[in-house]
Amino acid sequence: MLGYCGTGYNGMQTQPDPKLKTIEDVLFKAFAEAGAISEENSTDLKKNSFMRAARTDKGVHAAGNVVSLKLIIEDPDIISKINAALPEQIRVWGIERVNRSFDCRKMCSSRIYEYLLPTHSLLPPRPHSSLFHLIAKSKKEHPGVLREDNDQQWWESTRQRMLDSGITEDELKLVFEKSESALEDNIKMDHVNENGDLTEYGKLVRRVRATENACRSEFRVSSEKLNLFREAMNQYVGSHDFHNFTLGKNYKDPSSRRYMKSTSVSEPFIIEGSEWISIKIHGQSFMLHQIRKMICMASLVVRTGCPITRISDCFGPVKINIPKAPALGLLLECPVYESYNVKLEELGYNPIDFSRYEKEMNEFKMKYIYDKIYAEEDKQKVFQGFFEFLDKFDSSGAKSGGKHIFDFLGAAFNSGLNNLEDTNSASPAKAVDNVD
Repeated sequence: MLGYCGTGYNGMQTQPDPKLKTIEDVLFKAFAEAGAISEENSTDLKKNSFMRAARTDKGVHAAGNVVSLKLIIEDPDIISKINAALPEQIRVWGIERVNRSFDCRKMCSSRIYEYLLPTHSLLPPRPHSSLFHLIAKSKKEHPGVLREDNDQQWWESTRQRMLDSGITEDELKLVFEKSESALEDNIKMDHVNENGDLTEYGKLVRRVRATENACRSEFRVSSEKLNLFREAMNQYVGSHDFHNFTLGKNYKDPSSRRYMKSTSVSEPFIIEGSEWISIKIHGQSFMLHQIRKMICMASLVVRTGCPITRISDCFGPVKINIPKAPALGLLLECPVYESYNVKLEELGYNPIDFSRYEKEMNEFKMKYIYDKIYAEEDKQKVFQGFFEFLDKFDSSGAKSGGKHIFDFLGAAFNSGLNNLEDTNSASPAKAVDNVD
């Protein structure tokens, strides 16, 4: 049982290219250095029957994950020796004996993931952006379907704050309207000169962004909007066809049907002046990018005033291009072995239970995962940049079949579902691949 910060690693699983650093490579090397793996088996994972419970993506963290393999654990200090050979951002919490047939991936009953999201991600689309015009047009054509958003006033008050700081209307037009026109026409707006110094335009952009960033940090989500987001996340609970929430899957592909046991959204909390929420998703198994697409879709329906039930429409046959939210906020909380723990105890083994390491895991999450997420967002503005990119996305590649790529967020949408799916159906046979 282990935890890790995924920053700087190309995911959990060993890659064919030895230049790509992975969690498994570093972990396996530490096992060998600590004497937990024999010298003759130290160069081949397969010789040790190595398997991981969850194959996390590049940059994705885990407070708890499980690997199963043959280890030499007679040394009572073996865990300390392994941790001494590991970097501080990878920790082994404990080692448990299991029966010979145990496979940590196949025997896993379910998995819990956490996603941290700054609440300003739920602000409505930027005024005059492509997505803003799409929603405005849809409201005009189909009145009464899309919700009105009181947070639209936030954009007005932020603009006024810029004006109060001494920035003129013409300068704001230069930064927003002209820069967006330049983006559409593929015209470069230089922020720096040939010497690497900020141009007057670059200085103006910096002033505008500084004011907007301060306003975003001060944004506080309303209880009404937070409950809308909770309702959106609850649309995922049950057994559904998640073909639109991954890559390379078609409608009714048996492998795209997944069972979500529960979702929860915390009360907002303040970190370094900015407001965040913690989202937890407990599911039987997950596909590539599934969680990040689930988070993005829930955010989009809240941001645009789209009916919350549009998420359920995504389980239908119509193919939808749902972006994936940044990897930055995602971490694996832990795999769960409810069913297999019963068998382990019957055989005289300890259950695989992370609750015994809760204190250490929480301290590790705060220092090596949460703080890194908050710091990177503060420095890079990952979430702000992501949703701003979606708002502005209106190039030739943004349209498919004559429609805007985000047309599914409008008032009129035909899912093709026709009530074919029973969202309250029993849990399906467990899919064993888990890759997010």
